[in-house]
Amino acid sequence: MEKFSEDIYTEPTPDVNTLANLGPLTGMAGIWTGKCGQDINPKAEGPEKQAFIERMELQPIDAQTNGPQLFYGLRYHTRIVKPGDVETFHDQVGYWLWEPATGDLIQTLTIPRGQTAMAMGKTTADASSFQLHAVRGSTVNGISSNPFLEHAFRTDAYTITVTKHSDGSWSYEQTTTLTIPGQSTPFMHTDRNTLSKVGEPTPNPTALAASHNAPC
Repeated sequence: MEKFSEDIYTEPTPDVNTLANLGPLTGMAGIWTGKCGQDINPKAEGPEKQAFIERMELQPIDAQTNGPQLFYGLRYHTRIVKPGDVETFHDQVGYWLWEPATGDLIQTLTIPRGQTAMAMGKTTADASSFQLHAVRGSTVNGISSNPFLEHAFRTDAYTITVTKHSDGSWSYEQTTTLTIPGQSTPFMHTDRNTLSKVGEPTPNPTALAASHNAPC
């Protein structure tokens, strides 16, 4: 169990340059695309392998404090489609958060199917690969689903591994462990993709305006 200071109110002074304080998330800010994603999901007739195309945007947020706790991070949105389709196959929003003082790394995620989760892990500022976990029933790195998903496709665990590559791209592999009625063993729903940068991040727009002496 983590030990916390008795002073739970005093806030540190954060650095306004989020991009310089992202630790293991350094290099992930910006706009990314991946054209060779692979998804294995459950169907009545058995596992289905699906290729997908992804566009992910990760934008720096200003430092966040909880009393003495200090996070730097990225706000993200990913949109996934099947090749040749127009409608969204998967949509997801959330935050990546890094706490330099503890080495804690957090991913929050929400999808418009009525599900949200928070995954956590520990790593170092210079790590090129890291892994996070969420577990159903946990109050600190848990998973919450709407009643139908809890009944039909209960999510018991979620793991994501991110690897940054020397060419500037990065990839992820994730496994969502599902309990499905009528199946004797858990189903491992897997996703993976490699993302290449197509656009730079946008820093705090208020700070940008101030730096250009924008009038009111």
